[in-house]
Amino acid sequence: MNSLKQDNLFDLIKSLSKAEKRNFKLYANRQNGNHEAKFIQLFDAMDSLLEYDEAKIMKRCPVTKLQLSNMKAHLYNQILVSLRLLNVQHNSILQIREQMDFARILYDKGLYKQSLKELDKAKTMALEYNQYTLALDAIEFQNVIESLYLNRSMADNVEFTRQAKALCNNVANCNELSAISLHLYSLYQQLGYVRSEKDLNLINQYFSVKLNQYRDSNLSFSEKFYYYQSMVWYNYILHNFRNCYRYARKWLDLFETNPNMKELMYDNYIYGFSKLLDGIFLMNNHKRMVAALNMFQFERLNADKYNRNVKLIADTIYYYNKINLYCMEGNFDQGIQIIPTIEQFITENYNNLELHKRMLFHYKIACLYFGSRQYDLCIEQLRKINETKDPRIRRDLQCFARILTLISHYELGLDHNIGYQIKSLYSFLVRMNDLHTAQNEILGFIRRMTTINENEFKSELIKLYNRLKNLESHPYERRIFFYLDIISWLESKIEGVSMEQIIKRKFRNQQKQILTEKNS
Repeated sequence: MNSLKQDNLFDLIKSLSKAEKRNFKLYANRQNGNHEAKFIQLFDAMDSLLEYDEAKIMKRCPVTKLQLSNMKAHLYNQILVSLRLLNVQHNSILQIREQMDFARILYDKGLYKQSLKELDKAKTMALEYNQYTLALDAIEFQNVIESLYLNRSMADNVEFTRQAKALCNNVANCNELSAISLHLYSLYQQLGYVRSEKDLNLINQYFSVKLNQYRDSNLSFSEKFYYYQSMVWYNYILHNFRNCYRYARKWLDLFETNPNMKELMYDNYIYGFSKLLDGIFLMNNHKRMVAALNMFQFERLNADKYNRNVKLIADTIYYYNKINLYCMEGNFDQGIQIIPTIEQFITENYNNLELHKRMLFHYKIACLYFGSRQYDLCIEQLRKINETKDPRIRRDLQCFARILTLISHYELGLDHNIGYQIKSLYSFLVRMNDLHTAQNEILGFIRRMTTINENEFKSELIKLYNRLKNLESHPYERRIFFYLDIISWLESKIEGVSMEQIIKRKFRNQQKQILTEKNS
């Protein structure tokens, strides 16, 4: 758990690159001169610290407690202004807003023709980059000026009205589709995949009707983007991974065919790889997984030229799917070698990673440790999930983390209080409304383990294996197998070999079958 004290100004300063710090110093000295020496001293004092410490800051920067708050607010704003000036030449949206600012300045001086000219530039650029709201702002401002300084013909007025109506429709569609996407994402954060027919009906009744009214062939770039994003989440939650892959592919292709938008929205572009890779992994398609991850690795390296946010998204996707690939191949012992790098990444970016992303990382790392039979380290990772205070965040992960914790305790021989642990887990699953047949079967087996005769143990394992095997294709019960390869674990216990050996053997057989089918 990260216990560092948070401070917005300190976080902003620590996020600056060397070039940005140098640019700020040039800007601050040019703007403020020597009379603002304390202002620069505060920046240097905070920049020199590894973590926020107000007492140390006040020792290094001669200000009073009362002065510090105001000076921090001023410094925060000045850094943002310097960053805006530095980035405006590289960011099309900032350039559009700058044109709008120029138009306002010229308008205030009564230079209407010049103001309209700047607004035309802003509107043209906004339309080029699908920034419909900014284009509407430009049109609205143009109408204000025209009401004072008539410069348009009747035909121009009709065209402006038509254009404004079309933009309003674009904005309305984008708002609705982005709201649907956000709602679906929020549902996934809370619940994970659908757990029952009731869940399925609720999602279909609400979202299917809304999404079915759109046809991507009739949509603009931004509308298509939000539509594909919504369809990805919709199908992902419903376990329809083929459609999830299909729409993630459309998501990426949309940017590939619009390179100017790819450049502008690179963060949204690479995030499409996240759902593409998720769909491939859950379809268990190794060849596609390797190809897509290799393709993404190029994009990840390319992310360095953008900004910290893009780099964070790219590294999150890469590390998460690197673990998935190790799990798919059964290379657990090899996979644990990447764990220190991932843990350092989590620590360095703790405050920028959403809670549910940190939970996912801890769970995936736990799976690597479980597969390599390092059950104590597996439990330590799962503890970080089990300590989550908010039951609304990834209930699915919280449930399966507790199940995997229980199995790991059994593997370590820590079954002296197994009855209490199972009772506690039952209570938790009921409270989370996540107690289904597969979970019942597993918990019932673990409960009986302490009383099973050694001669009957293998036959009991086989019975559990057969019961769970029948649930693999069940539309809702199969959900448990997305989180834990319990079938391979049971096979390892039955055969008396490691889980890693079982998964590697399955992987080799799968590759041989694919090769045979290809050659036949």
